[in-house]
Amino acid sequence: MGGTQITIPNPPPLPSHLPDNVLDLAVQIERKKLPDHVRESLRAFQRAGCYIAASMIFLRDNVLLQDELQLSHIKPRLLGHWGTCPGLILVWSHLNVLIRNHNLDMIYVIGPGHGAPAALASLWLEGSLERFYPGEYDRNATGLRNLITRFSVPGGFPSHINAETPGSIHEGGELGYALAVSFGAVMDNPDLIVTCVVGDGEAETGPTATAWHAIKYLDPKESGAVIPILHVNGFKISERTIFGCMDDKEIACLFSGYGYQVRIVEDLENIDDDLQSSLEWAVAEIKKIQKAAREDKPIVKPRWPMIVLRTPKGWTGPKKVEGQIIEGSFHSHQVPLPKAGSDEKQLQALDRWLSSYKISELLDGEGKPTEAISRGLPEPEKRLGQLKTTYDPYTPLKMIDWKQFGVEKGIDESCMKTAGKFLDKLFQENPKTLRLFSPDELESNKLNAILDHTQRDFQWDEYSRAHGGRVIEVLSEHNCQGFMQGYTLTGRTALFPSYESFLGIVHTMMVQYSKFVKIAREVPWRGDLASINYIETSTWARQEHNGFSHQNPSFIGAVLNLKAEAARVYLPPDANCFLSTVHHVMKSKNKTNLIIGSKQPTAVYLSPAEAAEHCRQGASIWHFASSPDPNSAGESVQDPDVVLVGIGVEVTFEVIKAAELLRSIAPALKIRVVNVTDLMILIEESKHPHALAKAKFIEMFTADRPVLFNYHGYPTELQGLLFGREKAERMDVEGYQEEGSTTTPFDMMLRNRCFISLLMGKYSKDSIGVAIPTPERSHRQL
Repeated sequence: MGGTQITIPNPPPLPSHLPDNVLDLAVQIERKKLPDHVRESLRAFQRAGCYIAASMIFLRDNVLLQDELQLSHIKPRLLGHWGTCPGLILVWSHLNVLIRNHNLDMIYVIGPGHGAPAALASLWLEGSLERFYPGEYDRNATGLRNLITRFSVPGGFPSHINAETPGSIHEGGELGYALAVSFGAVMDNPDLIVTCVVGDGEAETGPTATAWHAIKYLDPKESGAVIPILHVNGFKISERTIFGCMDDKEIACLFSGYGYQVRIVEDLENIDDDLQSSLEWAVAEIKKIQKAAREDKPIVKPRWPMIVLRTPKGWTGPKKVEGQIIEGSFHSHQVPLPKAGSDEKQLQALDRWLSSYKISELLDGEGKPTEAISRGLPEPEKRLGQLKTTYDPYTPLKMIDWKQFGVEKGIDESCMKTAGKFLDKLFQENPKTLRLFSPDELESNKLNAILDHTQRDFQWDEYSRAHGGRVIEVLSEHNCQGFMQGYTLTGRTALFPSYESFLGIVHTMMVQYSKFVKIAREVPWRGDLASINYIETSTWARQEHNGFSHQNPSFIGAVLNLKAEAARVYLPPDANCFLSTVHHVMKSKNKTNLIIGSKQPTAVYLSPAEAAEHCRQGASIWHFASSPDPNSAGESVQDPDVVLVGIGVEVTFEVIKAAELLRSIAPALKIRVVNVTDLMILIEESKHPHALAKAKFIEMFTADRPVLFNYHGYPTELQGLLFGREKAERMDVEGYQEEGSTTTPFDMMLRNRCFISLLMGKYSKDSIGVAIPTPERSHRQL
């Protein structure tokens, strides 16, 4: 049996078996009729926006239909997504009214990322493109022609929302992150409201599913609010959506259970009255919840407002083409008339479609939006494309001296416990601009000193609600990442500690965010942002009880693949170096920082002052662990036979012990020990800002001696970094080999060839000039 065909547009969902009275959960409001001038302004904005959005997909000339439409006027490649655009433009027009009525600070986060034509059309109409791209996209005929003809071609805007789009704080690529980003943005922004449209296809993703719970982490006393709008138009790229096949009873039950008041907007005949009344209701509910909290009478488990907006897929587009349903089906998802540039019938259908908007009534003789559109706009600084919070919000942290938390050289100390004390003080100094997001691992990862002067922030828990806690722990890495992105993109600083093995869950989210920041750095009107900061602990080398499932250092490689100007990976070898590194990343900007350390007590090799210098250089020769130079007190040999390099906590300890063992059993062997804390210094010169100059690299690693790297991550990562360095063939890399079990750290070293006594068979007398006898006992016994 072949695939079924949809025979009617907007097919209704099959009825559920829920009792009719559950519809009482759906909010009913008094729907007020809009004044005629407001309705006229809304309709004018919507018509103009839909015309421009559709034209961007199709037209390369005759953009105002001043001449008869010809095949030659159609772009050779038709790219873009039409289906979601009418609904997004509808919401944009109504948010303008809402902002103007209440003088709101509002951000519009658009989850359906390929709805860029809708966003760009609206930004042109409100003058935001003209402000940020003067001379290119001005509100006149030339600016409009540039916008339409350059869309989805080299040099123009892409078909998804990105950092070039004014007002955006969300990369519209991979789906699912918009809602969590929106909630992160309003945290510690008490006067901000984010309206977030979630597409019903996007709502099927795991990250969106868990992000509905974000209201439970929002303290209305200190934070703003999110108005989620689930846009149910029923179809994905070629299939119906889950939410499009749920009736109103199922929708009301689901979101009421999440903790929302659900308002369903679906009266297409009176859509402007219905939607505007619903948005006014949502703002009133938000203000009621916030007022109670800010008067120290917080509502326990407040039910926050949300809207479910049901409109047809590709609304106002072609109804049918050649007998095929377009509006109200998946055929309108991308390009509704894919042969408009080669088929006369489709060209005529396009002409009828575009002409239906009567664009000549909406633009004056110079191509500028008419008064009907302009009078509906908020003040410029309040427009959705021009709110300063979205493009230049950065507030640096008040930093403190980390050395006061340093520990004594020569003892064993946990990197995480030491860092926790430092971060505790940093949170005290920055009570409104710093947050930590963690998947319920703070105690396990020994960072609990952070909780000495703050609390967790979980509003559904009677023991942690309404205390202004700086820590959000939720067992969803997706939520942690999304919250961090929204918080950072609106000017603040965040930290994301996690078990090493599971940080890879947000690999692609991190990449999407880094792409946004990369483009933002190339956009002259966007300001700096705090870096996003990850701490990996509970590493593969110390999984004594969790075993193989908790052994995965692959997030290192994910960061290494980013652009050099953004990627930073640090593997500090002890507690003092870890402190120095955390201090550094918390004040850095525009980077993706990954720090890897151990939560267990480990050796402290360097004093705070020595650690600061070591971290400043990124790597150094450790004279105390190397073969001594008989002619220079405290210095190591200048011409070693072999260089041993440790990169990571546990593997560096193996290097130290190997050097000790080798000096005992092969005293003639001249050993140099090097530790690398900044992984990026190893990359070939000119390929990364931190890369060691060639002369410095040779000074540290020699020009021709064998070098053995004992590396925390996968060996192929480090081999790639070393490619291009002087005689790279002399360099061997040992690292994690994807071998593990529930076992001891010592056995993990053996299984993954990081047990350094393997050196005994690594080099021959011919390669280094010294015979190395095989010890009869392990180095632990020695």
